[in-house]
Amino acid sequence: MNDKRNGQRYAWRQGNIGRLLNIAVQRFERRVLQLMGEAGYDGLSLSHMAVTRNLDVRGTRATEIAKRAGITKQFVGELIGQLEDVGLLERIPDPDDGRARITRFTPAGFAWLEAFGIAVKHAEQEMKKELGAELFNAIKQALDRYGSSE
Repeated sequence: MNDKRNGQRYAWRQGNIGRLLNIAVQRFERRVLQLMGEAGYDGLSLSHMAVTRNLDVRGTRATEIAKRAGITKQFVGELIGQLEDVGLLERIPDPDDGRARITRFTPAGFAWLEAFGIAVKHAEQEMKKELGAELFNAIKQALDRYGSSE
């Protein structure tokens, strides 16, 4: 088949909702990281965000973080180690299972989390301004509804 026909046949790859959501998420998260850098918290990546996003405030086992994030336990372990090195996370024994460890935020990690919340709110306000409040709110409601109906 020639390239023109293949291009038309597979055009769905560029405009499908999954790809569009992924592009939007990447843009949003890059902006959050940029804002975090401006707040003095640079050096973290989107991969680090996958760990912190899936880490409960009271702490979570690495296996659960990996499951939630959809990445391997080994990679999560590496990322947790890097976040420990910069003082944001720590691993402690699991009180329910002495063989397991719980990953949790340190006091510095909670300060980072507060700054992260501010950056997310700021990025959301920018998105709302660009899209308009009505569309922004409709998208947010629709995504919440779709994501919670699984």
